[in-house]
Amino acid sequence: MPTTHTPGPTGRTDPRRVASAATGPARKRGTARRGEPPGASDAGPATDAALRRRVVIEDVTPEVDGGRFPARRILGERLVVEATIFADGQEPIAADLLYRRSGERAWNRVEMEQYGEDRFRGQFVCDELPSYEFTIEAWIHTFAKWQHDLSRRKPSGQDFEVALEMGAHLLADGAGRAPSEGDRRTLLRAADQIVGSAPRRQRLRAALDPDLTLRMRSLSNPRLRTAWHRALRVKVDPPKAGFSSWYEMFPRSASPDPDRPGTLRDVERRLPYVAEMGFDVLYLPPIHPIGTTHRKGPNNADVARPGDPGSPWAIGSPLGGHKAIDPALGTFADFRNLLRAARRLGIEIALDVAFQCSPDHPYVTRHPEWFRKRPDGTIQYAENPPKKYQDIYPFDYETEARESLWQELLSIFLFWMDRGVRIFRVDNPHTKPFPFWEWCIAEIHRVDPGVILLAEAFTRQTIMYRLTKLGFTQSYSYFPWRYDKIGITRYFTELTHPPVSDFFHPNAWPNTPDILTGPMQYGSRAVFITRLVLAATLSASYGIYGPPFELMENVPREKGSEEYLDSEKYVVKHWDIDRPDSLRSIVARVNAIRRENPALQSDARLRFHRIANGRLIAYSKATEDNQNIILCVVNLDPAATRAGHLTLPIADWGIPASEPYEVSELLSGAACTWQGNSAFVELDPGTAPAQIFRLHRQAALDQREGR
Repeated sequence: MPTTHTPGPTGRTDPRRVASAATGPARKRGTARRGEPPGASDAGPATDAALRRRVVIEDVTPEVDGGRFPARRILGERLVVEATIFADGQEPIAADLLYRRSGERAWNRVEMEQYGEDRFRGQFVCDELPSYEFTIEAWIHTFAKWQHDLSRRKPSGQDFEVALEMGAHLLADGAGRAPSEGDRRTLLRAADQIVGSAPRRQRLRAALDPDLTLRMRSLSNPRLRTAWHRALRVKVDPPKAGFSSWYEMFPRSASPDPDRPGTLRDVERRLPYVAEMGFDVLYLPPIHPIGTTHRKGPNNADVARPGDPGSPWAIGSPLGGHKAIDPALGTFADFRNLLRAARRLGIEIALDVAFQCSPDHPYVTRHPEWFRKRPDGTIQYAENPPKKYQDIYPFDYETEARESLWQELLSIFLFWMDRGVRIFRVDNPHTKPFPFWEWCIAEIHRVDPGVILLAEAFTRQTIMYRLTKLGFTQSYSYFPWRYDKIGITRYFTELTHPPVSDFFHPNAWPNTPDILTGPMQYGSRAVFITRLVLAATLSASYGIYGPPFELMENVPREKGSEEYLDSEKYVVKHWDIDRPDSLRSIVARVNAIRRENPALQSDARLRFHRIANGRLIAYSKATEDNQNIILCVVNLDPAATRAGHLTLPIADWGIPASEPYEVSELLSGAACTWQGNSAFVELDPGTAPAQIFRLHRQAALDQREGR
């Protein structure tokens, strides 16, 4: 169990003085400055203490960018800290992992265990928001070294007696730092015993008592301890940051009546449909008033027709801006009712935050200094040559009025947080300055550390990773463009291993309103099922844009485009969610499997497995205790049956090669028995393009059946 560290006084080497020093006052608890490890104030080559420290600490992990950014863990997860620790000579090393919650002064200690050569590991549970800091302290375990040397001596002669006297001296020295009077007496009694008049072999047994080894471990001279030169941080994110199932829908397309647009009340009536499919986050594109100047028409046409609704991302009109609800969608009372109804069903509402304005936004007239001007004095609209977005004005983050702009943008988050929103999807954060996000997210989490921010950053990998280091809780991933075996394997291996896994929480989406990738355009029902299973099992957090996904919409605007034909971004749609060919039942089953199997609720133990077919991909996830083992096999060929022999690491799962084990296929409900580390699988895309197996170890089966 971790213990709270309160440094004691430094004793002298004379045993009698050491013994009397134990009764003196203890050093004040937590004397290290915040962010500074114990002993750091003594660091530096000029000090005598530094010259006497022999232990070296190197290669501490996790350490994100040299400690510039915190590592990330989900609430309830363990943080495993490792380091290379060594010293000159052959003396045994003792090391402690020190950690404390943000705002605390005292350090908690956990003993680090050595594994391999010079590598040590310690861990603690991140059981509170928002953050912890941690460091390492190591020293030579002088008493353990003495015991080791003593055990190799013959219990006879003057040398043996001298060795015992040295041990007594060490015990008396340790007694001077003992945390309690009981410990002090125990150590002094042991010192007297080993230099007493009892037979030598009896005194040898007393000197080698393992209890003394444990007691003396933490009582070394603190001035001879080496402290890692900095305190590292770990940010703790709420549970949904690590495991969540997202569903995106446009409120204006939620109407059951094809003759009128949808409203927030219609979204509320659609909640049971979303809940039945097993989603716990419902993400709504912007719900604010939409501008009319340069409003876009269907398929992003430059000229809108009368009655065209425009893009929800062209935010702002005389009716209001980012802190208003489009009256066509409803009122703030409707929004409150929606949040309450969603939470009763276990669903959180996520809102889109897009920092851009239509020409009609109140900010344009009230704060023209927040926008970049063209030479003729007009405001510069958004461009991505050759594309032009005359209906959108971007903010100028380099304006002289930067402070007022940044404060106002922060206030948009705080406004919706005050109204009960705790999850935001942030539009194109990679087009805004890094310093803004670092400041803004820190302020958001200062108010509520449980707020989740999903970065819609389909951009270069370096930028995507930087945004999450700056504070974004999750990020969209490259999953839409990873659809071959090598690409999927390499990408998700990178995401689920350090250093990326130390700070990055991916969210996998097969489709979005902006993304309809090639395989889904030309694929069949099998393609949608395989993309669903891959997203939902490779990544602990995933989402779909519906109803287009479950209704298998796959027509692009034009050849070579990833835009949907007649995209909902520009028109109101009516979806027949009760179509008999809908994938809603399959989506519901996949989400139920995710909820029922803890292995799928984390990315920590994803492993890919060898399978003798280039169009089949196999991978597994398992809990740390191997009580829940999930194996997925997916046919990446939508046009042909594929088969192959699969090799499994059953020994790592605690499954003996000589014993059969039960395998349940969770999508179909079928079950069979396998034995050994090889299995044959065959997947027909017409009937079973993907299979999700749960492996039951024999011990678990015996327990379940009462044997």
